[in-house]
Amino acid sequence: MKKILTIFIFLLICLSSHAIENNFFDEAKKLYDNEKFEESKFLFQRNIVYNPKDAKSYLYLAKIYKKEENKSEEEKNINTTLLLEPRNEEAMFILIDIEIKRSNFSKAKELKTNFEKICSSLCEEISSIDNRLKEFEKKDAS
Repeated sequence: MKKILTIFIFLLICLSSHAIENNFFDEAKKLYDNEKFEESKFLFQRNIVYNPKDAKSYLYLAKIYKKEENKSEEEKNINTTLLLEPRNEEAMFILIDIEIKRSNFSKAKELKTNFEKICSSLCEEISSIDNRLKEFEKKDAS
């Protein structure tokens, strides 16, 4: 009987901690959608403490850092997102954008090739990437 009670308490604690981490992400997402970036950043970071493999939290942190123009933190969080979820289209697209702005066209083209393989909802962005790469190549040639 004591064993059953111990197992029950353990399961209850596990389930409640899972509910807490979901609440952190959900609440952070609501704050992000309402453009309360400082508060949402804190909750995304808190969610990562409970769930360090939550790629979505890293992605949203990257978006917040982009708005804050903190390029190193943006890139760090995008890379973490892609490490945890290599087929994340949005993260891949953001990384391509970073590399184009950095004028690292060979890396951007390599990422674009990978992006083409995984795209399902952002495929229309491929032509936008191609156009940006062509514009920079024209500027570089002149």
